[in-house]
Amino acid sequence: MKEKVRNHWLILALLALAQFMVVLDVSIVNVALPAMQRTLHLTPTNLQWVITAYTLAAGGFLMLGGRAADLYGRRRMFMIGILCFIIASLVDGLSVNGGMLIILRAVQGLSTAFMSPAALSIVLVTYKEGHERNVALSVWGAVAAGGAAVGLLLGGLLTQYLNWRWNFFVNVPVGLLVMLGVYKLVPAHESEETHNSLDLPGALTITSGMMLMVYGLVKAPSYGWASHTTLLFLGGAVALLAAFVVNEQRAKHPLVPLSIFKIRNVTGADLIQLPMTAAMFSMFFFTSLYLQNVLHYSPVRTGTSFLVMPVVLAVAATNAPRLVKRVGYKRILMTAPVVVAVALFWLGHITVQGNYLQQVLPPLVIMAIGMGFSFVSVTIAATSGVPGNKSGLASGLLNTSQQIGGALGLAILSGIAASSTTKYLTHTVHATPDAALVHGFHQAYFIGAGFAIAAAAIATFVIKQQAPGAEPMPEIAPSAH
Repeated sequence: MKEKVRNHWLILALLALAQFMVVLDVSIVNVALPAMQRTLHLTPTNLQWVITAYTLAAGGFLMLGGRAADLYGRRRMFMIGILCFIIASLVDGLSVNGGMLIILRAVQGLSTAFMSPAALSIVLVTYKEGHERNVALSVWGAVAAGGAAVGLLLGGLLTQYLNWRWNFFVNVPVGLLVMLGVYKLVPAHESEETHNSLDLPGALTITSGMMLMVYGLVKAPSYGWASHTTLLFLGGAVALLAAFVVNEQRAKHPLVPLSIFKIRNVTGADLIQLPMTAAMFSMFFFTSLYLQNVLHYSPVRTGTSFLVMPVVLAVAATNAPRLVKRVGYKRILMTAPVVVAVALFWLGHITVQGNYLQQVLPPLVIMAIGMGFSFVSVTIAATSGVPGNKSGLASGLLNTSQQIGGALGLAILSGIAASSTTKYLTHTVHATPDAALVHGFHQAYFIGAGFAIAAAAIATFVIKQQAPGAEPMPEIAPSAH
């Protein structure tokens, strides 16, 4: 029995490490962006796509990856996903131009779409629902959320002392270690469904709809929000997403059985995840640029500046299950996003001659507290009451909300920051480039704070209160699909 328990925690450690790589690969390149821009001669717009291509491909295909884990086996889909991720990372580090780099970043994102939901699905079926699973999910949440901050430090070290290409090469040995461990320790899982029919029309419409929406939002600042081109992109996205809903209602074996949204807290948690990650991912992006381009920090010093976050995150996340047991996750989800909003509002007052200890460090600590409690609580809420044969789907939905939220947030906020910077330079007498840049960051931080407040509002009105200490019961029976 002791061996079995030890293996369970070793399995969790391996899967959390895999998720750590997924989140880390969003943030690790932030510090390396200026070096990539110089080496590959990337324009500011293309520079954003180094991050957006990854999150967009991941978010677009996550529901397909999650459902594939349910249908064809969790371990099998995980192994396929991490193998492709390793190969894409290796070739990404060998990129010779910006186009190659961005395309391979999209391939990395596609790989995570199959790896990440399968990993979380394995965690969900390994631990019994209740406090035991909540503790496991706190480890998952701490490692996943901490990956963003650790990625900045690791990215700074690799960029300054080796080369920006090592931000991708580092995935190869770690990925191989995880792949070997999972193959040896995780039992092979075959489908719990009575069929293996994958809804390809549903996968095509939801993926293309999401990608078209994000692309339209990315291009809107340059084309104009009311331009025919922007309206065509966004209108096409809405049409494709509507076609997806119609298809899911009619399909014999839908990609996303709409019955899962009858679990109110699953729906609420996924809705909360969208604005929360929109706010948090953009914080890393803009703060990294501020430290390097305005305060002229080196890559390593920039990464070190974020080192406080994983420490505080770990403390917050490991204490979250006990707090959930005492007060339920609704109260935490109503409060933690407000804490994040306070941090972003504070960052919205950084200056050109900034002081790290006064203007950056305190909001980073506050942000880490909010992130730690938020990530763990939203994961618990999004996976409670979900039958085993839908665990991959629930994982895919949560991860989709995270990745699409990050992609949309970065697209919207970087567009706002860029247009605000341009207007400041145009209309302000004696404006300096640094002052204009900081002005653009201010607008992005303030809007990001608004996103976090929206997440708190969703928690207030949508999430159903869980009785403290209660063991949640499934709200729907396993589907016959």
